[in-house]
Amino acid sequence: MSITHLQSFVAVAEEGHVGRAALRLHLTQPPLSRHILALEDELGTPLFERVPKGMRLLPTGEALLQHARRILAEVEVATRTVREAAQGSGAASKPPAA
Repeated sequence: MSITHLQSFVAVAEEGHVGRAALRLHLTQPPLSRHILALEDELGTPLFERVPKGMRLLPTGEALLQHARRILAEVEVATRTVREAAQGSGAASKPPAA
């Protein structure tokens, strides 16, 4: 399960529509749809009901949504913490060790 797949899932869940979620994520619809299908395939269950005007979360999607949001929030905190630590130590200006 990748961060990208979780970001895609949350965007579609919140927008209720693949097209709007694709705009939000600066993607086109086909790769976004592939992210959702890959996540569903990995989990072995559909997460959305495809309806004429978009996508509706199934109970399985509802179960994943709170976890996905928490995971993405933790990734954001970790990224911010590392960047702040790098700025404080001057590591951001040092080239990586070989």
